[in-house]
Amino acid sequence: MPESEGASDAEVERHHVVAQWTREIIHTSYVAMGRPEIEAFLAKCFEDVLAACDGPLESARQVGVRLVGVHFTNPVVVHKTLNHLASALPAHREVDQARLVDVLGAVGSGFAGALREQTLDEQEIIKQSVLDARDAAEEALRASEARSRAVFLSSALGIAIVTLDGVIDEINPSMTRIFRLGSEALVGRTIFDLADTTWIGELTAANADLVRGEVDRYQLEIRFTEQHGSHIWTQLSASLVRDAHGAPDYLVMLYEDITDRHMLQEQFRRQAVHDPLTGLPNRTQLQTSMERALEPSAPGRRVGLCFFDLDGFKAVNDSLGHPVGDQLLRAVAQRLQALTAEFGALAARMGGDEFVVLVPDTDGAAGLVGQVEKMLAEVTLPVRIGAHELSASASVGIVERPVAGTDAESLLRDADITLYRAKQDGRAQWVLFDAALNAEARDRFRLSAALPAALEQGELFVEYEPARLLHDRSLFAAAADIRWDHPEFGELGQESFLDLAEETGLITRLGSWALGEVCRHAARWTERFGERAPVAAMNLSHRHCRDPELVNDVQRILRETGLPAQSLALGMPESALFDHQGDPVDTVEIFAEMGIRLVVYQFGDDYTRVARLRGLPLFAVRIDGPHLNGFADPEGPDPLDEYLLGAAAGAAELMDLPVVAGGIHDELQAERLHALGVCSAIGAFAGERVSALELEELIADQE
Repeated sequence: MPESEGASDAEVERHHVVAQWTREIIHTSYVAMGRPEIEAFLAKCFEDVLAACDGPLESARQVGVRLVGVHFTNPVVVHKTLNHLASALPAHREVDQARLVDVLGAVGSGFAGALREQTLDEQEIIKQSVLDARDAAEEALRASEARSRAVFLSSALGIAIVTLDGVIDEINPSMTRIFRLGSEALVGRTIFDLADTTWIGELTAANADLVRGEVDRYQLEIRFTEQHGSHIWTQLSASLVRDAHGAPDYLVMLYEDITDRHMLQEQFRRQAVHDPLTGLPNRTQLQTSMERALEPSAPGRRVGLCFFDLDGFKAVNDSLGHPVGDQLLRAVAQRLQALTAEFGALAARMGGDEFVVLVPDTDGAAGLVGQVEKMLAEVTLPVRIGAHELSASASVGIVERPVAGTDAESLLRDADITLYRAKQDGRAQWVLFDAALNAEARDRFRLSAALPAALEQGELFVEYEPARLLHDRSLFAAAADIRWDHPEFGELGQESFLDLAEETGLITRLGSWALGEVCRHAARWTERFGERAPVAAMNLSHRHCRDPELVNDVQRILRETGLPAQSLALGMPESALFDHQGDPVDTVEIFAEMGIRLVVYQFGDDYTRVARLRGLPLFAVRIDGPHLNGFADPEGPDPLDEYLLGAAAGAAELMDLPVVAGGIHDELQAERLHALGVCSAIGAFAGERVSALELEELIADQE
């Protein structure tokens, strides 16, 4: 397969892969082909393996079969082939880890199956030679014995002639190589001495059937542990030899050393159920272990699941790099694994910086919490990584309950939701599952998942709260309120889902849609009522304010709807008006130059930062909160609330900014706030929430 000047980069790369594969295996076995023929053969094999990455695995299995077919039968061939393909395939085909393991496993399976068939054929020849040697006539016996002796001595298989009571009477040289024992240590021992305790029961039963003549042969895969602790895996094929009268006479045992093959299969199995970075069990192994832990094997059996999430791990990756982050994950994994082994639990990695600890057969929530606190204490110990000493912390969601009535999916889901509550409550702590709170959290997750589709399907709409001047009760503005007509939960106010949109990043898309609706409605009011039309007001979230496309979106929406910029008021939180250095953001100046009225909401939440609003081109400030409710009390507001609100209103007055108050319920509350400097109100006092068309009727009624 020579390279040519016209060959593509992909073809050149494949040639290099095949050439390297040829170098790896060409001298491992005797093959009746030259190097060019081997390269052409392996090139076709490589194409079939690539096809198996996104197609049927049979083509990969046939590659293993064909390797044996051309006499690449040395066990080192499959080892070198699989290692080479494991590194080469990802560069030629996009394939995930699980699929890669399946493809390589198919190649190994095909090789092992073909080699076994070849071995069985050889075993049958050997057995027949032994039979012929014992049963043939004297002249033929000598010739047959010579042939069978040659096979007996030169075979790569271990061959043992065994008495009916299992004692080894004669062995070939391969037996000493396979079991790493001298002939004097093997002859005279029993076949049961060449099997570990776990396998003796099955071997005894199979051999008894053979000795009784009920079967003529059997096969077993058994393990033998040598004195240094190394494991030797063999494929044992046993055959019964009968005398001239058909009675059982002796046994022929053929031992094939399959240790390398078995270890390779174990490696593949381990890769399939363990996380490659930390060595912990992965999701697949966790699922299997959870199913066992949830078996109702005893009355009153209980189970616990603890969902760990490292706090601030992204900052470690971003500041120190992924290699340091990976070492931190390994350190945490090792600590969790060591502790969980002490109390019979399983630690698994879910991915990223998330770990799960499964505790079967708990003795109650109190005991499980104690174990979690020990794990948290261990996790938070400093970790030395190069020149860095890092201290990790974690949030934990804990679920502990009876096995009866639960399942793996609900157990993991409830632990995940409980973890979410732990992180919301401040991090670096554990939270125990609470059915009521978790039901609320599940509803939030469902809302979060359904919100994008709701926006697409027209389930969201905008209504308005009238805003009235306190000195004459006139309608001067309408504050937008986004609503959701949810098919299951009914009509929801924006307080139920705007935070979710902010968390998920959907807020910019949702905010742009709502702004378009508000401007379209306001343009209609302006067209019908002219200067008497109220200003349309809409609050922007902090994240929406930071959107680099915000200015372009507002300009586009005003242009498309024809709404004059001065008829729009945009509410911005005080923190969104300034950048990280404390300087005013450009958006404020741009909106002011356009003629848009800017309103600061959450005004006064941080009195130490109010002064920096001085000099900004603002239209008004808005105050809200439960401390306003006391102004509706006949006995009067709490003196501290009155003082704080008066201070906020006074600060706004010094900056020549009108104050709008939200949540105003009645006349008494409005009068008291007006006396402190509040000039306009939103709430039940000013009018109930209405649709855009209903607001037009309110404007018309003022004429």
